[in-house]
Amino acid sequence: MAIAPARSLYESIAPTSSTARYASYGVAALFGSILIALAGKVVVPFWPVPATMQTLAIFVLAAAFGRKLALATLALYMFEGAVGLPVFTNGGGFAYFAGPTTGYLAGFVVAAGLTGWAADRGLDRNALKLFAVNLMGTAIILALGAAWIALVFGADKAVAWGVGPFIATDVIKAALAAAVVPAGWQIANLFRR
Repeated sequence: MAIAPARSLYESIAPTSSTARYASYGVAALFGSILIALAGKVVVPFWPVPATMQTLAIFVLAAAFGRKLALATLALYMFEGAVGLPVFTNGGGFAYFAGPTTGYLAGFVVAAGLTGWAADRGLDRNALKLFAVNLMGTAIILALGAAWIALVFGADKAVAWGVGPFIATDVIKAALAAAVVPAGWQIANLFRR
């Protein structure tokens, strides 16, 4: 019986026994949620607003993990924030979900699912294809973020506050993430030879 090719980069390096594999999924989701939280604390000075590295981490993890593990990682991240752990950029707690970033948090989950889905179909092996998927994910994050801002602060603020300040940095992060995972595949393939 032939072994099916790995659907994600993580699956290509994960243990093969079922018990060890499921334990590794739990460790990977925990590690991923911590990485997303840390990336949210890394602030890069940029005009007109500073940028965090959260979307970069989310796109890299989603492409490396595939859809199911990416969504599990984001669910764990959201749970950690909801119970009060300071994993979000400005803290944590259930009340945080009523703040101005709620739309972006929802967008993170949807974008991770999209990028993970694309990775499951092999698009993570090609930087240009992965960049296109990451751009779609970026558009989803910005659209949901702007929609929430429009709901909370008014439609006139949606584009000015919710989209405009983030376009340039988010495109750069989508491109960086699109370069990292295909390079990871090349490294993994070298070790299999």
